[in-house]
Amino acid sequence: MNCFELAKMTWEEVEASLEKVRLAIIPVGAHEQHGPHMVESCDAVLAEKMAVKLGERLFPYVLIAPTVNMGVSLHHMNFPGTISLKPTTLIALLKDMVSSLYHHGIRQFLFLNSHGGNQSTLDVAVNMIKEEMDVELFYAKTTSSAKKAINKNVKSTLFGHSCEREVSEAFYLAPELIRIEKLQKGDIQEAGRWRQLRPGCALQGFYHYEEMTANGCIGDAQLANYEKGRQIVEEALDTLSSELIKVLKIEEDSIIRSNR
Repeated sequence: MNCFELAKMTWEEVEASLEKVRLAIIPVGAHEQHGPHMVESCDAVLAEKMAVKLGERLFPYVLIAPTVNMGVSLHHMNFPGTISLKPTTLIALLKDMVSSLYHHGIRQFLFLNSHGGNQSTLDVAVNMIKEEMDVELFYAKTTSSAKKAINKNVKSTLFGHSCEREVSEAFYLAPELIRIEKLQKGDIQEAGRWRQLRPGCALQGFYHYEEMTANGCIGDAQLANYEKGRQIVEEALDTLSSELIKVLKIEEDSIIRSNR
């Protein structure tokens, strides 16, 4: 066993793993439309795949919890199939997961998120749970720390959802998510209030995704490929594992020895 995945372990295996495990990674995704060329489980699957890769790198000090496969997706609701949680529901679910794992002795947690719509809720969740429990909590977007690889490989000025970045990640991590024969650019709606409400604008606010894109995606998925995904994912894993080693207060060579 080179990664502790809770969903694939017996209680006896979990009990043995807890002698060394210090931190639990909870993958957080969504169930929402991803345009014509990606399936709706995309975010949940990518979050889980990234978590497992991190778990392999940080074995035996990290446990991978079951994936939260729905998120805050109200802005996608007018596309068929999307299932959205209320922010309060997601926070309650995460709190219960943390509380359960706390009962088993884990005191450090990372919410590894692959859906941008969850980020603000995760910030609130970290603050609320920390106020009630003696735990150390972190959250991170799966590949947002891969700044060099993203700048090198993403050419669209508007990207972030079923675009060349996300589809490239899927080519590397989970190609079964992609409908290759349907890869296309986002059908961007040039007029609309969405432009003044995007991240980085002076005002922030809610808008439905179809106000921005008629086909549910942005960027240009036709530019996606395996190598771009490999560069983005591996840089993100390098950064995240390096930061978690600091949090865990362990020496990197101790992980290398454990994984031999």
